[in-house]
Amino acid sequence: MENSTHKSGFVSIIGKPNVGKSTLMNVLVGERLSIITSKAQTTRHRIQGIINGDDYQIVYSDTPGIIKPKYELHKSMMSFVNYSLEDADVILFITDIYEKYDEDDVLDKLKNMDIPVILLVNKVDQVKEQGEVVEKVEYWKEKINPTEIFPISALEKFNTELILPLLIKYMPEHPPFYSKDALTTRPERFFASEIIREQIFLHCKKEVPYSTEVVITDFIEESKIIRIRAEILVERDSQKGILIGKQGRSLKRIGTDSRKQLENFFAKKVFLEQYVKVEPDWRLKKQKLTNLGYNQ
Repeated sequence: MENSTHKSGFVSIIGKPNVGKSTLMNVLVGERLSIITSKAQTTRHRIQGIINGDDYQIVYSDTPGIIKPKYELHKSMMSFVNYSLEDADVILFITDIYEKYDEDDVLDKLKNMDIPVILLVNKVDQVKEQGEVVEKVEYWKEKINPTEIFPISALEKFNTELILPLLIKYMPEHPPFYSKDALTTRPERFFASEIIREQIFLHCKKEVPYSTEVVITDFIEESKIIRIRAEILVERDSQKGILIGKQGRSLKRIGTDSRKQLENFFAKKVFLEQYVKVEPDWRLKKQKLTNLGYNQ
């Protein structure tokens, strides 16, 4: 008789900023759901990606990098990490080959966990001496004694094919939580705002991208085109000037590249309108952050 057992569960990807969490998430799901830039702290929300097989469903959560909060936005970002730890069936804890041995802020999150913790040492394709990888692996074995530990390169997809069978092994028996054709729990508007925000990170320097938020005020899908109106929030008039640029050139470049990425993502022609609005100190205001979807 054929085994009809079905496994389902939640896998939380956690770690410090810039260790490769979003790159790994996109590799595991097979879609580009999370922002990837060389700048730290680009992921602000908990982004869930779903992968399905005949007898399993895994719901991955990409989370913001663990930091010591400096203001309300940071506190909200860390609350996403805490929630993802609370409902996880398995934790993928990512460090990388460069991380210094000062992760007590991260390790505090993993104390007293009674679920499997799989530790991934990322970016091993960049090491010069193989002994560096062995040294890191031994350090982490002693530090947190994870259930499993693997050296990987998310960017080069080295050893990443080992992760899925391992996760299925540790998943509880359960019917699927979501439709079998679902890719994510987030609405289309969310990904539209994230794609535009990514372009702001790629085009703008210093503090400006960290001070911006993108709100999709219109998302109208027609048979051949999607019409999107985006409001870009900044905290100061000076940031608005930088974002728009001389004769609007900077905002136009952001809009052009955003539209290309939006069309790739939605596989449809996109008409994009962008407006910049000053919202003083929005990162510090709890109610404003709630309105923007940061507080669960």
